Amino acid sequence: EMDEALRSFAEKVFASEVKDEETRQEISPFDVEEICPISRQEMREYMILQESTATSEKRKKRLFRMKTIALAVPVAQKSITKLSTIEEVISTCPLYQTVPDFQRVQITGDYASGVTVEDFEVVCKGLYRALCIREKHMQQSLQRFPRTPSQYLRTIEGEVWSASDAGPGPSFTPPVKDGEDPFNTGNLGEDLGYHIQMKDGVVYVYEDKAAADRNEPKDLPYPSLEHFVDDMNFLLALIAQGPVKTYAHRRLKFLSSKFQLHEMLNEMDEIKELKNNPHRDFYNCRKVDTHIHAAACMNQKHLLRFIKKSYFVDADRIVYDAKGKQLTLKQLFQQLNLHPYDLTVDSLDVHAGRQTFQRFDKFNDKYNPVGASELRDLYLKTDNAIDGEYFATIIKEVGSDLEDAKYQHAEPRLSIYGRSPEEWPKLASWFTKHRVYSPNMKWMIQIPRI
Repeated sequence: EMDEALRSFAEKVFASEVKDEETRQEISPFDVEEICPISRQEMREYMILQESTATSEKRKKRLFRMKTIALAVPVAQKSITKLSTIEEVISTCPLYQTVPDFQRVQITGDYASGVTVEDFEVVCKGLYRALCIREKHMQQSLQRFPRTPSQYLRTIEGEVWSASDAGPGPSFTPPVKDGEDPFNTGNLGEDLGYHIQMKDGVVYVYEDKAAADRNEPKDLPYPSLEHFVDDMNFLLALIAQGPVKTYAHRRLKFLSSKFQLHEMLNEMDEIKELKNNPHRDFYNCRKVDTHIHAAACMNQKHLLRFIKKSYFVDADRIVYDAKGKQLTLKQLFQQLNLHPYDLTVDSLDVHAGRQTFQRFDKFNDKYNPVGASELRDLYLKTDNAIDGEYFATIIKEVGSDLEDAKYQHAEPRLSIYGRSPEEWPKLASWFTKHRVYSPNMKWMIQIPRI
């Protein structure tokens, strides 16, 4: 009778599992697990138990249990690795000693990630050359190459690694002190007298004007077109290789599984460690929004409020120059058959939705409030009839909101398109004229591919 009951129960479970299988598979990547009351209760009991039994004896027993955990994989060849037990790993690696309360898993044996030895050798050589290409180009552009891969590359080449191999790295400008003018130019470096000329889209630097006349540019390192094309072709061929795809996919799956295993073993300990962190939670840890276009740094309600406010304050101000014909703000809205009073967030239509996914053209169109490029030029551009005053005011309001929130920062970006040599001076004058500054903002100047 018990077997029959179990079989009946199993059939019900199976039927409920497969009933909506297709629909569930479609939406499963977007499902978010909710922490149920049982899980909260278990967490509370676990915390109480941990606090009450945190004695040295218990910790020793837990460490002993840690050391017995290990996973093995099939060995393809004779193992070169000497480390065979978790004790040896713990004793030789300082990383394992920093958090002794966490359980750890060691995987031993030669592991070729599911590809043949011949393919594995091809993959490793290709990835090694790809890393060397990245290191070379980052050093030529005076960027800092990460130290860990740099040390491994030197080990492969049989050379001794030094800190200079990582490159000079960026130079940081210290933040402005309280009461100090962020637009003070007194601390700028002196003019070194270099002369710059552009030829065929490439900037050449000369010692002085006389050197430019003699056509003697400074010999600065840069990648030649031939070497760049060779490196690019190699990377494109590497990406298309079957063994590389297999190895990369399996490696990512392995790392994902490894993390999930760590999460299963140590989730409670990590949550406990987070809860014991004094005076810090999600609302007072520092958060930085990166890759924020300045023209989209405000929310849609903020932009709508500003448009309405500017209309009621500056309705008779000349704000637009259309082919020599100057228009006031009121005339501009009349020409567009609009009135700010009738505008809503939906009619403004500046929020990205599902229709913008993988559609960069529609994404760009969203930067036009109400679909009107005239409003974009007026409110979201630095160079217009009012010298970008409205745009600067909106950004300063966003900066003020960030300062009030205290722990929120942003990294807005503006574009230099390369259409005119005057773009840089115009952008700089916009910054200084309207004093666009906030201690909670750092700026990026981007050069779009178009």
